Amino acid sequence: MSRLLEDKSALVTGAASGIGRATALAFGREGARVAIADIDHDGGEATVAMIREAGGDARFLSADVTREAEVEAAVRAAIDAFGCLDCAVNNAGITGAPGPIQDLAQGDFERVIALNLRGVFLCLKHEIRAMRQQGGGAIVNMASGAGLIATPGLAAYCASKHGVLGLTKTAALENARTGIRVNAICPGATDTPMLARSMAIDPQVEKMVLASLPGGRLGVADEIAEAAVWLCSDRSSFVNGDSMLVDGGAVAR
Repeated sequence: MSRLLEDKSALVTGAASGIGRATALAFGREGARVAIADIDHDGGEATVAMIREAGGDARFLSADVTREAEVEAAVRAAIDAFGCLDCAVNNAGITGAPGPIQDLAQGDFERVIALNLRGVFLCLKHEIRAMRQQGGGAIVNMASGAGLIATPGLAAYCASKHGVLGLTKTAALENARTGIRVNAICPGATDTPMLARSMAIDPQVEKMVLASLPGGRLGVADEIAEAAVWLCSDRSSFVNGDSMLVDGGAVAR
C-alpha cells in the first residue's frame, strides 16, 4: 500500500516529546522526510533517532518559535535539507501556570501567548512564504478543545488557543487560491508529559481533566498524530480552515 505522505517533506515544531514527537514519528512512517524543530536538543535528537531507526529520514533543527529569526532559519534549513516544504505542523506550546485570572502574573500570561500564539503566527508567516513560492502545501496548527470552550484556571492557555483558531481561519482564506491549505486540530485531554506536569502542579486541573472525559480515558498522542497525517495528505484536499476536534466527545457534552 502507498503511504499517505510518500516523498513529501515536513516540518514539525515541538517534536521533542508528546504530540509533536508522535506526529513526527507518524509522518516518518507515512513516508515523509521530517525536520524536527525544538529548543530541547536531546529530545529532538531522540525523535530523529527513532525515525531513522524505523528507516525514515529526519533532521533536528534547534529553534525557539518565539524568535522570528530562528523560525525563518528553521524553515530555510528544512528546505535546504529536503528541497521543498510540503507540510508543516505548528505544535510547540505550553500550558502555563494554573490559577484564576486575578492571580495570574503578567509575565506568566505573556510567556504562554508568546509561545502558543506568536510562535504559530511566526511559523505560519514563513511557512506560507515558502509554500507560495513552490505553489502549495498543507499546514496544521495544534490548537485545543480550550480553543473552543472556556478552561477555568488556564486563562492564558485558553486565550492563546482561541487565537490559534483565528489565525488558522484567516490564513486558510487568505491562501485558498494559492494551493495552501491551513487547518487546526483541537485535541482533548491527551496523555502527554505536559498534561502530567499540569495535573501534578494543581489538583484542580486534574479534577477538571478527569471530569471532561466522556469515554473515561485520556487520548493517546498517536491518535492526534493520525489526524495531522490525514490533514497534510492529499486525502483531505478539500478541507481548509477547519478546527478538527480529536477529543473523544469532550466538547460535545
